[in-house]
Amino acid sequence: MLLTKFTHATVRFEKDGHSIITDPGTLSTEAPELLTSALGVLVTHDHFDHLDVDAVKEALAVNPQLQVYGPVGLAELLGSDDRVTEVSPGDSYDIGPFSVRAFGGTHAAVHPDLPPARNISYLVDGRVFHPGDSYELPGVPVDTLLMPTSGPWTSIGKAIDFIRGVAPARAIQIHEVELSELGQEYALYFLGVDGVGGVPISKLPYGESVDA
Repeated sequence: MLLTKFTHATVRFEKDGHSIITDPGTLSTEAPELLTSALGVLVTHDHFDHLDVDAVKEALAVNPQLQVYGPVGLAELLGSDDRVTEVSPGDSYDIGPFSVRAFGGTHAAVHPDLPPARNISYLVDGRVFHPGDSYELPGVPVDTLLMPTSGPWTSIGKAIDFIRGVAPARAIQIHEVELSELGQEYALYFLGVDGVGGVPISKLPYGESVDA
């Protein structure tokens, strides 16, 4: 399986001539094009930086193979379409050659005065874990963790505990656009083997791929 990093939380997985993508948000300028050929979309939650509602609606209209998965409430945003599936933690399903398991359920808190939000985390092919905006542990072995490093809900301390708790073989930085270049390097240091996270973590430039 080939993993390609795009802007913010958008990642593409490719296998056997098919692709699925995660979190095509409005910050991801590549998302509309990726959606036209994707077999499936995994939406962790409905915040603008993870879901471009208009782009996904347009893709559903022009891409007949597209299947969209996300938390409860997704169908209300995207309209009644039998290709939109609302998932819950514990669900498992196949999208073409890809196997997907759903975890989590709750977005990390920003502040007690803000209402809680839903968040679904995904494990793709039993190897790659995309947590969305959550520090909820999957409780299963993870080979590659897609590690978020910026946002109003993040903290280095909680991120360190999270990456230690998941204990992946490696991590790739995502959800980083709110950090400067220096801030991204700080995050990589604290979470990596030279810091206190203890996990090999890398920054993958937009459009570049690795085997996963």
